[in-house]
Amino acid sequence: MNQEELKSKVMEIFEHNKIGTLATVKNKKPHSRYMTFYNEGLVLRTPTSIETHKADEIDDNPFVHILLGYDGEGYGDRYVEIEGTAVIRDSEKMKHEFWQEQFSNWFKGPDDPNYVVLEIEPTSVRLMNAGEEPKTLEVN
Repeated sequence: MNQEELKSKVMEIFEHNKIGTLATVKNKKPHSRYMTFYNEGLVLRTPTSIETHKADEIDDNPFVHILLGYDGEGYGDRYVEIEGTAVIRDSEKMKHEFWQEQFSNWFKGPDDPNYVVLEIEPTSVRLMNAGEEPKTLEVN
């Protein structure tokens, strides 16, 4: 599988699987939680509150790990392992552009001061369980 085919498979997983786990580092140990991810190309974004542990953990150590795509239908389900660097984005423009109505379950609106967007820039993306050995997408 060449890099173009690999990227296509990764993008398919990104587009069809929005729920995954985000692991941060807390006290030098991994700390995982389920999150909803949206992508623009290979960059992932997820809404959160600036008042959460994950925001504090990312401030201390921006390196994160994401699992996305396993849907539980069997041992051969494809998924991706993503290593990346997270940044907390709180610009008004970003918050308004990213806002979706379902976020109102947690936030008062795009101007809520606690609402921020985590932006994850991948440093490594591996396609797993695709019927062959794991494949690593070259990320620039």
